[in-house]
Amino acid sequence: MGVAKGRLVTGLRFAARELGVRSPGDVGAGLGVLLVPGFGCGDWTLTLTRKWLRRRGYRPACAHIGLNVGCTTELVDRIEQRAGQHARATGGPIVLLGQSRGGWLARLLAGRRPDLVRALVTAGSPVLDPLSANPRVIRHARMLTRLSAIGLPGLLDDECFSGDCYEKNARALASPLPRGMPALAVYSREDRVVPWKSCLDPSAECVEIASSHFDMALTPAFYAVLEPRLAAWNAASAMTS
Repeated sequence: MGVAKGRLVTGLRFAARELGVRSPGDVGAGLGVLLVPGFGCGDWTLTLTRKWLRRRGYRPACAHIGLNVGCTTELVDRIEQRAGQHARATGGPIVLLGQSRGGWLARLLAGRRPDLVRALVTAGSPVLDPLSANPRVIRHARMLTRLSAIGLPGLLDDECFSGDCYEKNARALASPLPRGMPALAVYSREDRVVPWKSCLDPSAECVEIASSHFDMALTPAFYAVLEPRLAAWNAASAMTS
């Protein structure tokens, strides 16, 4: 069995186990977590993550941004609204967890609204250069701008690749995270979609796992990295509340 196929089998077994058994405890104590999917992906792609969090007593919620193909600024505005709702529902700042493009959208929000954010997790997210993704992905994204130009709503436009909107968001991504905000950046050198070096957020703890880009949230190693950090952030939050 090849390495990739072996990991897929392991991931599927892990998913089946996580989705099929009862909660092991309440370590999360109701801490809110907002999940932001990657480019071209919907909330369903983070179903395992949501179930895994819920089993441990966290309160996960979906970003509700559709397939994540829209204007960056508009999407961050929508994620901000959703984060505010979830923070109010859970009684305090929440954890933002985003995969791929969802991770750097979440990072933009963390810089804009630190009052809403307890911590940040990015998974395979090119925060240092959002346009560094595989050229085929960029070509698909630019195709959406052409559809937007002929009047199809809710898609990327040219401002997402150049101009004031791009420059503003690029500067925000390059800025350090607010002081005292913990962050975790998970990356893989085996990622064939996003160059792993572009995921090394200088404001975050950067941790490598063995995974493809799309399988990251299905990989047991991702959760092994995530679990103790979430618990530590939650404990620190409880001590200061």
